[in-house]
Amino acid sequence: MANIVAIVGRPNVGKSTLFNRLVERRDAIMDNESGVTRDRHYGKVQWTNKSFNVIDTGGYVVGSEDTFETAIREQVATSLEEASVILFVVDCITGLTDLDKDFAKVLRRTNKPVYLVANKADDSEKLMMAAEFYELNMGDPYPIAATSGSGTGDLLDAVVTNFPVDVEEEAPEIPRISVIGRPNVGKSSLVNLLLNDTRSIVTDIAGTTRDAVDAHYRAFGHDFILTDTAGIRRKSRVREDIEFYSVMRSIKAIENADVCVMIVDASRGMEAQDVNIINLAHKNKKGLVIMVNKWDLIEKETNTARDFEREIRSKIPHLNFVPIIFTSVLTKQRVMKVMEKAVEVYENKRTKIPTSKLNEVMLKEIENFPPPSYRGKYIKIKYITQLPTYNPTFAFFCNFPKHIKEPYRRFLENKMREYFEFEGVTIQLIFRSK
Repeated sequence: MANIVAIVGRPNVGKSTLFNRLVERRDAIMDNESGVTRDRHYGKVQWTNKSFNVIDTGGYVVGSEDTFETAIREQVATSLEEASVILFVVDCITGLTDLDKDFAKVLRRTNKPVYLVANKADDSEKLMMAAEFYELNMGDPYPIAATSGSGTGDLLDAVVTNFPVDVEEEAPEIPRISVIGRPNVGKSSLVNLLLNDTRSIVTDIAGTTRDAVDAHYRAFGHDFILTDTAGIRRKSRVREDIEFYSVMRSIKAIENADVCVMIVDASRGMEAQDVNIINLAHKNKKGLVIMVNKWDLIEKETNTARDFEREIRSKIPHLNFVPIIFTSVLTKQRVMKVMEKAVEVYENKRTKIPTSKLNEVMLKEIENFPPPSYRGKYIKIKYITQLPTYNPTFAFFCNFPKHIKEPYRRFLENKMREYFEFEGVTIQLIFRSK
């Protein structure tokens, strides 16, 4: 990403509100509690024929021993290195603080353009208070109100002067792979390992990742958007408003994904919430790969993997087409195999089967095992075609479509999977009148 704008500042000055205003979506979580934003969060902005990527960062705090605040400082430092322009956000209501002055000293050491953004200038009185920030000696402050958008146009006009006019054609849509699962199963560790970058903060505390964090990833000849998501717990255990919104973002990441890599903790086994998350991805017709992480912690015997896989499949018998891979992110065991399989699943999802081939294979099976008759009437399936839908969907044309029962539908689906490569992919069969 060539044009990058980093939004930085101390906690609770409105950085995430400004980020959401710029990307025109509620992508970053906002709350009055400081320290809500923990990971770098990327978004795309377009303004006057120019485009750039914007990074939302956590609040910068100096002298704290808190685990998260130490990690946030590292994330902010990384963002400053990545950025080509920096937006230093301060708060007109609170006014100039010692932390603002300390952070300004850090920013003066960079040779990149820094724009002082005086947020929360919601009325003329607060607008006058922005003059206090001249003391930072960082140029004219840009008074804005991120909540309403007031003043952001002037700020963007100044920011885009640093970027050339877009001349490239719009890139094709890039497939999305979302890493999903319960809290603390190794989602962020997997993403960081694949990217060779500390994109998401990792600790042993469940719920560390709160936003769904996107990153560009290339493997096996494909470009992907790799999304690290917050862990999804049962509703009864979600007590914080912030965690509630984190879970909503994770669910949205599942809905937007092409393929979901579902991580299961080998030390805990397949639990009810794992099944719920898998069913959520299946309900949304997403490609699925089940990754059993922390396999290095399991004492193994001859058939340990086989028995573990049988236990998983016994809890999701309707998803026997989903591949299961045993890995360890810590030891890097079979991690790349997971991504290779995710690529295969994506390609399976995009498979288009010629109508002639489809009918040649399936009509022969239907002739050998025809659907049961209904009230003495023979049901005849005469023709099959794949519909032009995003997810693999097949139409079976017959004389009595309403009387095709579920067992025979499953029989047809199993035969489809036997002849055609649909590993990890949900396929839909519909029956229509001919």
